[in-house]
Amino acid sequence: MTTTVVVAGKGGTGKTTISALLIQLLSQKGVVLAIDADPATNLNQALGVPPGETVGRIREEMAQSVQSGAFNPTTSKQEYLESKIRAALDEYKGFDLLAIGRPEGPGCYCAANNMLRLSIDKLGQNYRYVVIDSEAGMEHISRQTTRDVDILLIVSDLTQRGIRTAAAMKSLIRELRTSVGKVCLVINRSLNGLPPEIMETVKKYGFDLMATIQQDPNLADLEVKGLPTTELPQNSPLRIGVAQLIDRIDL
Repeated sequence: MTTTVVVAGKGGTGKTTISALLIQLLSQKGVVLAIDADPATNLNQALGVPPGETVGRIREEMAQSVQSGAFNPTTSKQEYLESKIRAALDEYKGFDLLAIGRPEGPGCYCAANNMLRLSIDKLGQNYRYVVIDSEAGMEHISRQTTRDVDILLIVSDLTQRGIRTAAAMKSLIRELRTSVGKVCLVINRSLNGLPPEIMETVKKYGFDLMATIQQDPNLADLEVKGLPTTELPQNSPLRIGVAQLIDRIDL
């Protein structure tokens, strides 16, 4: 049975860093399909692997081919897209990585996006875990590019703005009736616990606060050296915090 985890949040909260450690730690339990759904496509850097082909380019090429009449009418568009996605999948020890990227030209990609969702759903059934590093903000939710998920982790920093943005995401999910098994809040880069003002706001919005992860002094050194997040030492606060998160959400 596949468990799908989506990591969301406003920009700069550290969601890609948390996604990379989730992928690394979960890959010790079962094979992970890692999906980089952020157009910035930084997940590969956090995982320490080279960039690959993006589905965005495949999606655009297919849409343009269909619109121009050049696409072979005897070929199933769904099967064509699925074969291209499988070819774009980068395989590593314990996880496979798929980068969505962005459309590189103007135009409507609604039909192609719908087929893309179906293709990824089908692909994900072959894995124990699917971890999606979503794009910053609420765009992926408003477009419903994130389909049914088991656990949605909304990452916030230690600010009132971050908590309010997380609450807006939670509210939008309910409005769109997106099927999510559990919505959890993760507060990243805590200094000395949570100030009472932040705790009051968390309670106000009825969040299930699943983890509070302390500021990690090791991270800045890795970023200066251009090293991946996955090389954090075993005793780093961030690694320990994500490991505790996995236990708490029963993964």
